[in-house]
Amino acid sequence: MSTRDADLKQSGRLVPFVALEVSTLASGLGNGVVMVAFPWLALEITGSATAAGVMSAITTLPMLVSLIFSGVGVDMFGRRRVAIAADAISLASVALVPIVGYFFGLSFGILVLLSVLGAVVDPAGITAREAMLPEAARTANMTLDRVNGIHEAIWSAAYLVGAGVGGFALGIWGGETALWIPAGMFVVAMTSMVLVQVPGSGRPEAKPRLATVWPATKEGLHFLWGNRVLRAIAVLGAVTVGFWLPIEGIVLPTYFQMIDAPEKLGITVVALGLGGVAGTLAFVAFGSRFRRRPMYVGSLLISTAAVLGMALLPPFPILVALCVIAGFAYGPIGPLVNTEMQERAPDNMRGRVVGLIVATDHIGGPLTYFIIGPLIQNLGVDSAFLLMACAVFAVAVSSIFVKSLKQMDEPQVGT
Repeated sequence: MSTRDADLKQSGRLVPFVALEVSTLASGLGNGVVMVAFPWLALEITGSATAAGVMSAITTLPMLVSLIFSGVGVDMFGRRRVAIAADAISLASVALVPIVGYFFGLSFGILVLLSVLGAVVDPAGITAREAMLPEAARTANMTLDRVNGIHEAIWSAAYLVGAGVGGFALGIWGGETALWIPAGMFVVAMTSMVLVQVPGSGRPEAKPRLATVWPATKEGLHFLWGNRVLRAIAVLGAVTVGFWLPIEGIVLPTYFQMIDAPEKLGITVVALGLGGVAGTLAFVAFGSRFRRRPMYVGSLLISTAAVLGMALLPPFPILVALCVIAGFAYGPIGPLVNTEMQERAPDNMRGRVVGLIVATDHIGGPLTYFIIGPLIQNLGVDSAFLLMACAVFAVAVSSIFVKSLKQMDEPQVGT
């Protein structure tokens, strides 16, 4: 085989992975814009931080149901098909906001319904893409750690840069018009996914049967709970993300709306995203030199300490610097968790395990979303921010004492 033929062959092997990451990039950008646009619209319509928090909580509750069963759907209907369907429904949910607003006027109730429609399918799309990574890595002749690092870097950049773009778009066009940006991104995500032709991405051989959904879900839950490492990661992730989501989704938008600075919200979220990308890429380059448990615990401690500094609401340049530090330190968490899931879960159960881990990452959201609005109303945004930051830092400190995390340095495939 000539050098040119070899290059062409390798280029062809890279197509599925590149297409998968283009789809991830586009979907993440779209979801990032949605993350800031929907709470902002809720604040505009109602003028109440409590209402924005309630909307986020109402949106999260059905999403939790979807999270639990999304992995089963991926295993039953096929990874590529589920990813495309999820982006199609997300496209409908965001495009209907400006359409309804233009023709009928947008109410808080309609906004909540459309928010639920989009959020309920997001977990399936995330799970489907992550479930295809091991095969994409083998097709591209890349290591699993490297593929996970690249994937998480792209997702982090897309999601958080998308939120930054959303912040700027809110200031220029307003909430309804800004949602045409994610609509376009979801179209790109769907079309790119068609090119992801890797083993295991198509329709499973066995026909899906609804009667098997709950037994299959229980099987995944049993496996997850029985694996001490995955169980510890799931619990720590649930509590950490549960305290962080209201900070990102409610506290920061409320603070910057109070000072009438949507562009600063955009800069803040972009700083988090750029820090996260840099941290994840640093993991790609140097992560193999370090043991997993110290890297995981250290990432949690440093990132949450930076969030604690952010909660003091220092001058804006310092706040931005702390955002970069928090994002950079947290960067290795995503690829580390992905690799643990992929190494420990059997192939036929991978979708369920990934879906359940993603589910636990959001399980604390409804409770904290319900309480964050009253906290802001009664204590003020600064005190509410500090309280949530102290809680997330305490979770990080607790990870030092979780003995089962020591097994992260002893991966066992499919156990």
